Amino acid sequence: MSEPLACPSCARTFPLDERFCPDCKMPLVYAGRSGLERPVTDQHERMRKIKPQLAEGELVRVAGARHQAEGEFIQALLLEEGVPSILKRSMGFDVPDFLAAGPRDVLVPQAGVQTAREVLLEADLAPESAPAGPTPWKLLLVIVVALALVALVAWIGVQALH
Repeated sequence: MSEPLACPSCARTFPLDERFCPDCKMPLVYAGRSGLERPVTDQHERMRKIKPQLAEGELVRVAGARHQAEGEFIQALLLEEGVPSILKRSMGFDVPDFLAAGPRDVLVPQAGVQTAREVLLEADLAPESAPAGPTPWKLLLVIVVALALVALVAWIGVQALH
């Protein structure tokens, strides 16, 4: 056989006297004419769409989905623009992991956040600007006012008894 050997992992070719890829440590196989042309799987095809410059940095939440199917739809929209993403079950939702029910967070790398937000805005899926929750200072003020009112009612009650 005069066919060269190839690494099934990195696809580099080697002479016939080699047995293992020095980089991947994988056993070499006969390449043949189409040995290096592996069939493209769905996962491999999706990975080809990712733009490497959008795949760097910490993961950031860019959207929420009501369930698994909606999350996968958002992921497909992002992937069409080259933004990689993952789905993560939202915290605080108690449903077994094997069920598709329950909210999901859509996370993208920091480098792809701006592009992801533009895609979601264009698709009218951008998270609505929810009213900001109470800040810690506002919450403290409410607690202090509530305590003052309780103390005032207690003082008035004591005064009325005397």
